[in-house]
Amino acid sequence: MNSLPRSFFERDVVLCARELIGCTLGFGETKGMIVETEAYAAEDDPACHTWKRQGARDFVAGEAPGTAYVYLNYGMHWLFNLLVKGGDRDGFVLIRALDPIAGIRTMNERRKSVRQPRDLCNGPAKLTQSLGISGKHHRADPLSGEGWVLAGADHPVEITASTRIGISMARDYPWRFVLTDHPCVSVPVR
Repeated sequence: MNSLPRSFFERDVVLCARELIGCTLGFGETKGMIVETEAYAAEDDPACHTWKRQGARDFVAGEAPGTAYVYLNYGMHWLFNLLVKGGDRDGFVLIRALDPIAGIRTMNERRKSVRQPRDLCNGPAKLTQSLGISGKHHRADPLSGEGWVLAGADHPVEITASTRIGISMARDYPWRFVLTDHPCVSVPVR
């Protein structure tokens, strides 16, 4: 499994979000293949945290590409993003869904007895719970190898683009990417 280099995250955020499909993300004994992402641009994107949050703008300015941006959504669920900067558009890639490939028993324990493996990580909050990612991982470096796996795809994948979901602004941006017809995506593309 080839670890992704930092340069993978030093380019346009939309391209990076697309090319993360098929890659592997893991933490501790748990890991999965990335099957769904969304891109959020640091500028001119009202759905991105940088639109209204100075802390998010400071994060983009001060952290290295590939750094974890983890935040609490609606005061309930941790969401995991990767910082992308150095290309045409800086921003964040939200990892929305994984196909579990290792540590499934641990994922089941964390998710409180989910019956089907495809339901363990089929949403951004489910995948952080399954992998044991929380706010303490904000600013972590998944490229460090210190308990993390972030590796490139080992085979070609077919990708479908659609508009982003679960947001109220800039919903028409076609910056959601899924592994075509995969059963582990959070919401199938229509």
